Amino acid sequence: MYIHLGNNYIISAQDIVAILNMNTNLSEDLMDIMELARLDKKLINISEKGKEKSLVVCKDRVYLSPISSVTLYKRGAAL
Repeated sequence: MYIHLGNNYIISAQDIVAILNMNTNLSEDLMDIMELARLDKKLINISEKGKEKSLVVCKDRVYLSPISSVTLYKRGAAL
């Protein structure tokens, strides 16, 4: 099955490792994940600047999604 992350990005549900909420107070661990993905050129921002709501960690990439983590979880749970 597949999950729509927003802005015409669709990924396989089997590739998802974690769906993390991005609130205004980002934890140091979350910032480390994003920085490591950015350095490896595996961070894909599919939302507009400042509109990121969730971080989707996959086997080979990390996505910044404009859709909330709760909504993405529900989409995955419905499969």
